[in-house]
Amino acid sequence: MNRAAKITVLSFLALSGLSACAGPMDSSPRPMARGAAPVADPVPDADPATEARFEVWLQNFRSRALSNGISANTWAAATRDVKYNPKVIERDRYQSEFTKSIWDYLDSAVSDTRIRNGRAAVAQNRRALEAIEAQYGVPKEVVVAIWGMESNYGANRGTMAVIPSLATLAYDGRRGEFFAKQLIAALQIIEAGDIDEQHMTGSWAGAMGHTQFIPTSYLSYAVDFTGDGRRDIWSSDPTDALASTAAYLARSGWTKGQPWGVEVELPEGFNYGLSGKGTSRNPSQWAAMGVRAANGGSVPNYGAASILVPAGKKGPAFMIFGNFRAISRYNNADSYVLGVGHLADRIGGAGPFKNDWPRTGKPLSEQQKIELQERLTARGFDTDGTDGKIGPNTTKAIVAYQRSAGLAPDGYPTLELLGTLR
Repeated sequence: MNRAAKITVLSFLALSGLSACAGPMDSSPRPMARGAAPVADPVPDADPATEARFEVWLQNFRSRALSNGISANTWAAATRDVKYNPKVIERDRYQSEFTKSIWDYLDSAVSDTRIRNGRAAVAQNRRALEAIEAQYGVPKEVVVAIWGMESNYGANRGTMAVIPSLATLAYDGRRGEFFAKQLIAALQIIEAGDIDEQHMTGSWAGAMGHTQFIPTSYLSYAVDFTGDGRRDIWSSDPTDALASTAAYLARSGWTKGQPWGVEVELPEGFNYGLSGKGTSRNPSQWAAMGVRAANGGSVPNYGAASILVPAGKKGPAFMIFGNFRAISRYNNADSYVLGVGHLADRIGGAGPFKNDWPRTGKPLSEQQKIELQERLTARGFDTDGTDGKIGPNTTKAIVAYQRSAGLAPDGYPTLELLGTLR
């Protein structure tokens, strides 16, 4: 479902067939009774000066909320106990420094336990999942894989009060305006009556429910699949959240019958400059270059595809299709999409990847990626910017440099490669 926005995660749902109002409402109907409110994580005290400045900011924010359809009563109830939360800011700062190798990430994301629990989740929710699949055309295994990645099949939906978290991030976060919009959206959700402020819990960054919606995505795209009048992603029943996930993928361009990707074998001498999401060919065109399915034979014609080599020449290679991009709307990290796709395949009975990861070396930090881009550009291999993101332009620059230096041109950024540029 991660990065702070997710950030994912976070989980960003764009759906069809909305069954409830997706914008601010004139009145403020209250939700049905839900039992006792969940126990939210305690908020540590901030220093008095910070808390005082935050209180002033919050009062000034009130006029913006009211101008976006929030009633005075909803504002008062939702912000009555809101405090600045230093824990949220600490998590926000930490996220920007996080790095993990693709193999370590996938070992956790597609563990034996998660596969086993995913199969059990399919069995336990089969009737609802089959109805969801019939309506939206997204395989139940893919929907359940996102559920597993985002909240461990509902076990970790988040216990932080969303309104205080979003208010803190809007006031003091790295992306204040983004979180200000999320705060307005969260208040509009309360205004609409799908949930109240006491039951609106989620992650530290405001992602909510079984499949970790951010508030703006919820407002625009969440669906009431159960027909009870509420788009309920928080309760023990995951049906609305799972349906919303499927519908989002459908709206994001999911093609029924197409896989997210297929593991492939690349021929000796493959031009790694053609790898990456910026180059597309039909499977027959890749086959003409010697690309074969890892399990033997040619890859069927599922449509235009790109070649992805997440760990360079020494790791597995994949032919990825449009459904890879549909999943990436949920979280744009390639590691996340690979995790969802592979977990879905394993839940459906497929085996592990044929080729193992190199499992050596440490991934570059963001600062090291920036240094790599700077040094490549200084050598005449323009990366078209130094933002710390290894996109198609940086990959092409790496390939060109590798060729000039007599290295295997796989476009994969490593500490060893950076060392040759220093």
